[in-house]
Amino acid sequence: MIRRPLILAVAVTALFSTSAFAQNLSPKAQYAYDTKQASTRYADDKKLCAEESSSKARMQCLRDAKGEYDQAIINAKAAQKAGNSYASQPSKQPQHQICADCGKVLAVNVAEKAGEGGALGMIGGGVAGALLGRQVGGGRGKDLATLAGAAGGAYAGKQVEGHMKNAKTWTVTVQYETGAKADFAFDQDPGLAAGDLVRNSGNGIARR
Repeated sequence: MIRRPLILAVAVTALFSTSAFAQNLSPKAQYAYDTKQASTRYADDKKLCAEESSSKARMQCLRDAKGEYDQAIINAKAAQKAGNSYASQPSKQPQHQICADCGKVLAVNVAEKAGEGGALGMIGGGVAGALLGRQVGGGRGKDLATLAGAAGGAYAGKQVEGHMKNAKTWTVTVQYETGAKADFAFDQDPGLAAGDLVRNSGNGIARR
């Protein structure tokens, strides 16, 4: 084992005094700095080994010094490789914060909603049917035709009025950034298409 109390103390002091400087070096410059420090220590160790009293002790001292030098070089190379890998990594982009009220339109479906006829259609159809019924037959047969015409006319009138009241409904399917999906119904064309970005607005959605 190498005995170097004085040189070790000096090396430790020098290491702490230059640590701030070394931290600002590039990986290549840091490697050059570390290898130079290792070479300096190795040269000092060999001087100490020359002072050993016996040949056997000097040989063991030199082997220890060489082993420490080789390990220092290995550590310097590993540090340089790690520094190059870190420097080559792209900077991480800030994570996108999820907006729970924000989403994207997946689909817009249009359907026709059947209307329902009201009393006005029934009355109008019934009157028209009764008038037509009175043109058929005579006596009691005429009365029956009038009633049948009124009933048929009322039904037809209700159906016609219902057809006139047919309305379209737009159903917009939205997928939120949270992964949830929701459907929104509109009585008028909302002017949205698949791929549009939207967000909640009151009880509905609006483009963003």
